[in-house]
Amino acid sequence: MELRGRNALVTGGAQRVGAAIVRALADAGANIFIHYNTSGEAAHELAAEIRETGVAAHAGPADLSDPTCTPGLIATATEALGAISLLVNSASSFPRDTLADLTIDGLRETIDVSLTAPIFLTQAYAASLPSDTTGAVVNLSDSRTTSPYQRHFAYTIAKGGLDTFTRAAATALGPQIRVNAVALGVVLPPAGHDDDYVNQLAAALPLAAPGGVKPVAHAVRALLENDFITGDIVRVDGGGHLTTATTAPDA
Repeated sequence: MELRGRNALVTGGAQRVGAAIVRALADAGANIFIHYNTSGEAAHELAAEIRETGVAAHAGPADLSDPTCTPGLIATATEALGAISLLVNSASSFPRDTLADLTIDGLRETIDVSLTAPIFLTQAYAASLPSDTTGAVVNLSDSRTTSPYQRHFAYTIAKGGLDTFTRAAATALGPQIRVNAVALGVVLPPAGHDDDYVNQLAAALPLAAPGGVKPVAHAVRALLENDFITGDIVRVDGGGHLTTATTAPDA
């Protein structure tokens, strides 16, 4: 798939991994709609930066903890750019919890942001895609769904569901739309932590270093461009999936 001239919606695209994905798709010539929740200033600054490269870029808000907003977000992005043919579900919630202290409200909010919203965004996106246009979706998952975190219980459950959704949606939406996922490992310090912390986490990985955002963005772009991959989950985790649940680094 040639990305130049296509229109992309990237959720959580204002900062961190999402911003790197936005830049990678803009570098490929795609027009970008940057979704944000609370990072409005960063989103609009990034959109202005992207426009300087010669592609269209807009930004707009939506609170994905209320998944009923998803059709409206697709409509807003479509109004700004035209038909959206690329969707990257990058927005996520990463609360610290365990099975022992998990609450119903906490579980619901995490699942809504990290699983329910991507499901219904994909539904609305697929319904809006013209019948003569191919499309592609990439979901941002986590390599630790197979060796679960001890202190991010709700998040792990939500991302495990996102893995299953990726495979189910690839079956449901083919051949017009391909659906894949990128499973992240230790790439950046979690919020509230510094480089020393993430380096300590990465020391337990086979590659013994954090990945940074560029390998994730490259993987997302590659999955969008490759017309013969669907229903796959590509790990970008420095070999973290090779460690056991008891020895894997736990953010």
